[in-house]
Amino acid sequence: QLQLVESGGGLVQPGGSLRLSCAASGFTLDYYAIGWFRQAPGKEREGVSCIRGSSGRTNYADSVKGRFTISRDNAKNTVYLQMNSLKPEDTAVYYCAAVSILSFRQCVPSDFGSWGQGTQVTVSS
Repeated sequence: QLQLVESGGGLVQPGGSLRLSCAASGFTLDYYAIGWFRQAPGKEREGVSCIRGSSGRTNYADSVKGRFTISRDNAKNTVYLQMNSLKPEDTAVYYCAAVSILSFRQCVPSDFGSWGQGTQVTVSS
Protein backbone atom coordinates (compact mmCIF):
# COMPACT_ATOMS: atom_id res chain seq x y z
CA GLN A 1 0.00 0.00 0.00
CA LEU A 2 1.35 3.38 -1.04
CA GLN A 3 2.10 5.61 1.95
CA LEU A 4 3.72 9.02 2.40
CA VAL A 5 4.81 10.50 5.73
CA GLU A 6 6.05 14.09 6.02
CA SER A 7 8.26 15.41 8.80
CA GLY A 8 10.53 18.33 9.55
CA GLY A 9 8.08 21.19 9.92
CA GLY A 10 8.23 23.70 12.74
CA LEU A 11 8.57 27.31 13.77
CA VAL A 12 11.43 29.30 12.26
CA GLN A 13 12.35 32.97 12.11
CA PRO A 14 12.33 34.88 8.82
CA GLY A 15 15.53 34.19 6.92
CA GLY A 16 15.89 30.78 8.54
CA SER A 17 15.93 27.29 7.04
CA LEU A 18 14.07 24.02 7.39
CA ARG A 19 14.34 20.67 5.65
CA LEU A 20 11.17 18.70 5.10
CA SER A 21 11.24 14.96 4.53
CA CYS A 22 8.73 12.76 2.73
CA ALA A 23 9.25 9.08 3.50
CA ALA A 24 7.63 6.85 0.91
CA SER A 25 6.65 3.21 1.33
CA GLY A 26 4.85 0.69 -0.82
CA PHE A 27 6.35 1.95 -4.08
CA THR A 28 9.64 2.87 -5.72
CA LEU A 29 10.51 6.50 -6.39
CA ASP A 30 11.88 5.76 -9.86
CA TYR A 31 8.38 5.14 -11.22
CA TYR A 32 6.62 8.08 -9.60
CA ALA A 33 6.61 11.84 -9.58
CA ILE A 34 6.71 13.33 -6.09
CA GLY A 35 5.45 16.81 -5.39
CA TRP A 36 5.54 19.19 -2.49
CA PHE A 37 2.45 21.33 -2.06
CA ARG A 38 1.35 23.84 0.54
CA GLN A 39 -1.87 25.31 1.79
CA ALA A 40 -2.12 28.47 3.85
CA PRO A 41 -5.26 29.35 5.84
CA GLY A 42 -8.01 30.60 3.54
CA LYS A 43 -6.03 29.80 0.40
CA GLU A 44 -6.06 27.03 -2.15
CA ARG A 45 -3.44 24.31 -2.11
CA GLU A 46 -0.60 25.19 -4.47
CA GLY A 47 2.33 23.43 -6.03
CA VAL A 48 5.76 24.22 -4.60
CA SER A 49 8.09 21.77 -6.34
CA CYS A 50 8.05 18.42 -8.10
CA ILE A 51 10.64 15.80 -8.97
CA ARG A 52 10.04 13.19 -11.65
CA GLY A 53 10.82 9.49 -11.61
CA SER A 54 14.11 8.16 -12.82
CA SER A 55 15.01 11.33 -14.74
CA GLY A 56 15.12 13.42 -11.57
CA ARG A 57 13.82 16.45 -13.47
CA THR A 58 12.57 19.16 -11.17
CA ASN A 59 10.42 22.25 -11.32
CA TYR A 60 9.61 24.99 -8.87
CA ALA A 61 6.97 27.61 -8.28
CA ASP A 62 8.25 31.11 -9.09
CA SER A 63 7.74 32.15 -5.47
CA VAL A 64 10.33 29.64 -4.21
CA LYS A 65 12.89 29.51 -7.03
CA GLY A 66 16.39 30.10 -5.73
CA ARG A 67 15.31 29.46 -2.13
CA PHE A 68 13.93 25.89 -2.10
CA THR A 69 15.57 22.74 -3.40
CA ILE A 70 13.88 19.38 -3.92
CA SER A 71 15.97 16.23 -3.85
CA ARG A 72 15.64 12.53 -3.22
CA ASP A 73 17.54 9.63 -1.70
CA ASN A 74 16.56 6.45 -3.52
CA ALA A 75 18.28 4.26 -0.94
CA LYS A 76 16.04 5.72 1.75
CA ASN A 77 13.02 6.09 -0.57
CA THR A 78 12.72 9.65 0.72
CA VAL A 79 12.22 13.02 -0.94
CA TYR A 80 13.41 16.22 0.71
CA LEU A 81 12.53 19.88 0.44
CA GLN A 82 15.31 22.16 1.63
CA MET A 83 13.85 25.57 2.36
CA ASN A 84 16.20 28.52 2.83
CA SER A 85 15.63 32.25 3.27
CA LEU A 86 12.16 31.55 4.58
CA LYS A 87 9.58 34.32 4.54
CA PRO A 88 6.38 34.78 6.56
CA GLU A 89 4.41 34.12 3.38
CA ASP A 90 5.88 30.61 3.29
CA THR A 91 3.78 29.78 6.34
CA ALA A 92 1.47 26.89 5.46
CA VAL A 93 0.81 23.21 5.90
CA TYR A 94 3.16 21.39 3.55
CA TYR A 95 2.14 18.12 1.93
CA CYS A 96 3.94 15.64 -0.23
CA ALA A 97 2.09 13.65 -2.84
CA ALA A 98 2.78 10.97 -5.42
CA VAL A 99 1.55 10.03 -8.87
CA SER A 100 2.69 7.43 -11.36
CA ILE A 101 5.17 8.95 -13.79
CA LEU A 102 2.92 7.69 -16.60
CA SER A 103 0.11 9.91 -15.34
CA PHE A 104 2.12 12.98 -14.37
CA ARG A 105 1.44 16.14 -16.42
CA GLN A 106 1.93 19.19 -14.22
CA CYS A 107 3.01 20.04 -10.70
CA VAL A 108 -0.54 20.81 -9.61
CA PRO A 109 -2.59 19.19 -6.83
CA SER A 110 -5.21 17.75 -9.20
CA ASP A 111 -2.56 15.60 -10.90
CA PHE A 112 -1.67 13.77 -7.68
CA GLY A 113 -3.70 11.01 -6.08
CA SER A 114 -1.78 9.89 -3.01
CA TRP A 115 -1.10 12.34 -0.18
CA GLY A 116 0.65 12.50 3.13
CA GLN A 117 -0.89 13.97 6.27
CA GLY A 118 0.99 17.28 6.08
CA THR A 119 3.45 19.13 8.29
CA GLN A 120 3.06 22.68 9.58
CA VAL A 121 5.66 25.30 8.69
CA THR A 122 5.41 28.63 10.49
CA VAL A 123 7.74 31.51 9.67
CA SER A 124 7.48 34.20 12.28
CA SER A 125 9.61 36.38 14.52
